[in-house]
Amino acid sequence: MHEDFWRARWQRNEIGFHLTQVNPWLQRHWEAAAGARVLVPLCGKSLDMAWLAAQGCRVLGIELMEIAVRDFFQEQGLEPEITDNGRFRCYRHGDLELWCGDFFALRAEDVADCAVFYDRAALIALPEALRERYVAHLSAILPAQCRGLLITVDYDQALREGPPFAVPDEEVRRRWEGAGWSVLPLEARDVLNENWKFLQRGITRLEEAAYRLSR
Repeated sequence: MHEDFWRARWQRNEIGFHLTQVNPWLQRHWEAAAGARVLVPLCGKSLDMAWLAAQGCRVLGIELMEIAVRDFFQEQGLEPEITDNGRFRCYRHGDLELWCGDFFALRAEDVADCAVFYDRAALIALPEALRERYVAHLSAILPAQCRGLLITVDYDQALREGPPFAVPDEEVRRRWEGAGWSVLPLEARDVLNENWKFLQRGITRLEEAAYRLSR
């Protein structure tokens, strides 16, 4: 999606993708040990990052919209240190780092010690052409031995424009296995009754799924 699209969404506070609680799938399926550095692509102002830090993880979030980064630290009651590395404006406080800039400007040296990544709202935020680029870039920059927790949604895309975009199980396997990852399904369930905007569009199935990725 274009930068202007997301800027308009944030300026109008049209951020229905932002959860006001920690994602329960993350709480059920997270396995990384304390001390691990976790990459969170397209992180927004997700409360999941504060939860990960509370588990003893070191969090590196990447987010295009600076308003989201500023809001995250303000809502957490934290005063970050702000620096600039030429590609990203970096906000830091303790074990929390949020870098504001283009995810595709991220380099292997930036994430060399990220043995884990967490994707709850990155892959499903991207149209199909960008999903292919996203998986390829993430696979290229992350360490050879790495694990990830991926959460997706799937529904009839013809009935509703994304984001979030429908990413079916077949696509998850094709993209990630094609990039050298092992894909382990963890859980899937229909969450349609919890999402009235989808119900209003006449959608009859909204499946959320969690996967563990490794290589």
